[in-house]
Amino acid sequence: MTAPKTGRSATVTETLPPVRRAVIFDLDGVLVDSFAVMNEAFALAYEEVVGEGPAPFEEYRRHLGRYFPDIMRIMGLPLEMEEPFVRESYRLAHRVPVFEGIVELLLTLRVRGLRLAVATGKSGPRARSLLEQLGLLPFFAHVIGSDEVEHPKPAPDIVLHALDLLGLPAEQAIMVGDAPTDLASAQGAGVTSAAALWAVSDVDELLAARPAAVLRRPADLLALCRSVPRA
Repeated sequence: MTAPKTGRSATVTETLPPVRRAVIFDLDGVLVDSFAVMNEAFALAYEEVVGEGPAPFEEYRRHLGRYFPDIMRIMGLPLEMEEPFVRESYRLAHRVPVFEGIVELLLTLRVRGLRLAVATGKSGPRARSLLEQLGLLPFFAHVIGSDEVEHPKPAPDIVLHALDLLGLPAEQAIMVGDAPTDLASAQGAGVTSAAALWAVSDVDELLAARPAAVLRRPADLLALCRSVPRA
């Protein structure tokens, strides 16, 4: 079923349950625009460990959603890049902006009674540190990093762990991500997947992952998350 299209509203590609009680968000590319800082940290780490020459950031970006060491293995780059990449990411974190409309979205979802969580390719400590620095951490009941589950995205473990912490079944949650790995993790856990397009560089690749909903701006999520009925 397709929701009526009014301007830039969400496009729903399957029948969605009437009540959502939780939203699970990816972090980079969904809540925060970290790509410029990520690019700089990646380039510095590459120069420090590999040497001079252009750092293959665009290839790295295609694998976002996965845990950093897994991306290094896929790209054939030294795992030693993780230490300087994390170090520079912490140093530059104050330059990471929150996407326009995200704070208003989180406020509205909380007012409507939904519980919120983050499931990210970052490590848990780094994700929580960034969210705290940006003033967003209090919005979330749980923030889970890829180092805190046995199998990171695209495996369903991180979403299943979020559901367990939230104490909710899969059908009462929706996950918002900007990468095919996010959608695969949500789908594997039985959670409705929503594709966030506001920072996506390859829209066709993301849509090919068959998300249940397509969000063109953060506020589009509100059409899928009505107020939670009081007990």
